[in-house]
Amino acid sequence: MPKYQFFCKPDSNRKEFTYADMGSETFLAEKNQLIDLGFEVEDDVIYAETTEEAVQKFKSNFLAPLEDYANSTPSGGAATFVFELYKSAFGKNKQS
Repeated sequence: MPKYQFFCKPDSNRKEFTYADMGSETFLAEKNQLIDLGFEVEDDVIYAETTEEAVQKFKSNFLAPLEDYANSTPSGGAATFVFELYKSAFGKNKQS
C-alpha cells in the first residue's frame, strides 16, 4: 500500500499542507525542497490506496485519539478547558 508523508507550514493549524509519495524515486529531493520552503513534517506516515484517501485521512486528523487520551486525565482535561476558553474569548472566529 502506498505511503504518504504530509508537510505543513508552521502556525497554519494544518490548513497549509502538502504531501509527498514516499515510494517515489524523487521523494527525498521533494522532502528537502519542501523543508527548504519552510514546511515541516506533520504527524506519522499515512498509508492509503490513493492520494485522495491519504488527504482525507490527514484532514480527519489522526490526533483525535491522542486528544481523547490527554483529556482522560484531570490535568489534560483542565488544560484543554483553559485552551478552549481562551479560544472562545480571544479567538479569530469570535462573533461581535
